[in-house]
Amino acid sequence: MTTDISQTLYLRGKSRIPGGTQLLSKRPEMFLPGLWPSYYRRARGVDVWDLDGNRYIDMSYNGIGACVLGAADADVDAAVKAAIDAGSMSTLNAPEEVELAELLCELHPWAGMVRYARSGGEAMAIAVRIARAETGRDHIAFCGYHGWHDWYLAANLAEDHALDGHLLPGLEPTGVPRGLQGSAIPFKYNQIEDLSSIAASLPGKLAAVVMEPIRNDEPKDNFLYRVREIASRVGAVLIFDEITAGWRLNTGGAHLLYGVAPDIAVFGKAISNGYAMSAVIGKAEVMEAAQKSFISSTYWTERVGPAAALATIRKHLRCNVPQHLKTIGQLVQDGWKTAAERANLEVSIGGIPPLGHLYFKGDLQREVRTLFTQLMLDRGFLATNAFYATLAHREQHVTSYLGAVEEVFRIIVRALRDGSLTSQLRGAVAHAGFQRLT
Repeated sequence: MTTDISQTLYLRGKSRIPGGTQLLSKRPEMFLPGLWPSYYRRARGVDVWDLDGNRYIDMSYNGIGACVLGAADADVDAAVKAAIDAGSMSTLNAPEEVELAELLCELHPWAGMVRYARSGGEAMAIAVRIARAETGRDHIAFCGYHGWHDWYLAANLAEDHALDGHLLPGLEPTGVPRGLQGSAIPFKYNQIEDLSSIAASLPGKLAAVVMEPIRNDEPKDNFLYRVREIASRVGAVLIFDEITAGWRLNTGGAHLLYGVAPDIAVFGKAISNGYAMSAVIGKAEVMEAAQKSFISSTYWTERVGPAAALATIRKHLRCNVPQHLKTIGQLVQDGWKTAAERANLEVSIGGIPPLGHLYFKGDLQREVRTLFTQLMLDRGFLATNAFYATLAHREQHVTSYLGAVEEVFRIIVRALRDGSLTSQLRGAVAHAGFQRLT
């Protein structure tokens, strides 16, 4: 197996595209420097064909979580093609945006109004803007990863490592105005005392509490209820970032499972199965504050995104997608555990079943992860230390994948024992977090 065509194109890409890719999470250096296939020619279901003609089974990110039904889902693609044939853009508005707003509010009875964008990061920026407009306040308390915009990266103006532990370490605030210093303050998940302390230190100043209702760990000790209580008590807008967790545990937002209603919820990724779409839904009295500010963009009105979202959500309901995701994801997590025990490899496993994470323990964590990806690629799998389940995954895919995992784990253990692990790498060690490319 060779990826020479992809490697040549990536070298060209790095000379024309700062950072090499548009998304940090797709940067080849995050997986297998010098060997990762980088570009795809075609993708369907769980199959991906690269530029060199190699075919892989995607047992990794599946469109960084966007392809919840699998790549190029026939039903969603048909809806998109119909939208294109009807005209994807016009001087008038697409009626699908009203239909989608009604469906989202039907699925989330606490919500009354909806605004749209086309990516998760900008949708989160919209949500924070609305919260600040509604409250007339500036400060944000947040937990977790929420994108690239100034309001979020401002946390690192005060302390270089403020965002470490919030999914992506090393995010640099270069280019973010220094005047935003102190406006965004992080708190840790399941540590309510962190948020209590922030709220107490900013009386009458907290515009919003921003967090993912769940990502890796279940909420403990009524954590979400207590967050809701604090936000209500201090008059802050509670924003649930459902960009990652949404549509995986249930149809809609994961917060519905816990019976805690935010003031705003934000969706992206899986809402439209690979087509650009995001939604900000909220209580009508909060969302009306969008009219106090200027929040407007031409391509938020195109037709393809809403058409894809409507088709995705309807199939989600029709096929009971969350149950399938949980079943497939649990099989993978159980398989990781069994394979590690049989090979005597130290790992830890976390995350919700549809979005599992595999962590290698020891001093050579990154080296082990890199060799794992390299050896799995040799066996026809796109694989790293995370797995996003899709409707297109079947048990036979999991069985084949786990058979390769067991074999690769044994090779890794032998390499660790005889000290040959690093020498088995055919390229550099994979990056962790944000690193500049030189």
